[in-house]
Amino acid sequence: MKTAIIIGATGLVGSTLVKQILDNPNYSKVTLLLRKPLDIQHPNLQQEIVDFDKPDATKIIGDDLFCAMGTTLRKAGSKEAQYKIDCTYPYEFGKIAKANGVKQYILVSSIGSDANSNSFYLRTKGDLEQKIKALDFENFISVRPSFILGDRQEFRLGEKIGIVLAKAISPLLLGSLKKYRGIEAAQIAKAMQVLANKGLTGVHFFESDELQAL
Repeated sequence: MKTAIIIGATGLVGSTLVKQILDNPNYSKVTLLLRKPLDIQHPNLQQEIVDFDKPDATKIIGDDLFCAMGTTLRKAGSKEAQYKIDCTYPYEFGKIAKANGVKQYILVSSIGSDANSNSFYLRTKGDLEQKIKALDFENFISVRPSFILGDRQEFRLGEKIGIVLAKAISPLLLGSLKKYRGIEAAQIAKAMQVLANKGLTGVHFFESDELQAL
């Protein structure tokens, strides 16, 4: 059995992933790298408090690194701060993990991620994908969901409206447009674990419609 390492465990996808993976028989240990401890206990769970600007490499030990880190420009306060959370931190943790012998990096990215995009958000996600790819893990999986559905801890009116609209138009997105359908956070978390245990090697990208099928 393996050890999973998770960064971004407090967000919608990350918190869902933690709950699911603790019941996954493929993992005998789950290590969360956090700024502050979570109110959750499990015999397989280990919570490590780290300084994200100066992470302790001795705490980034395991087999599979799952990253669900991400924020919004409004919450971060500036593009520089958002880039640090969405790209710099995930890359720096990945670099340490690779040096420590971690075999796989499973990332939550975004549909449309592109290092050459005119969109700051999509460009940031694309930058991260390129940086992780260059680390040359035995296996790098980037899941690229469209609109993420689920119950967030904080109320965001725009997102609530977006969820309603996403659910309403999903049946209309057919064929090549299926990848733009909204997807539940629970399905993303499930798909990440399935993909991490399929014995894949190399670099792989999966979009919403592919994640739904897992």
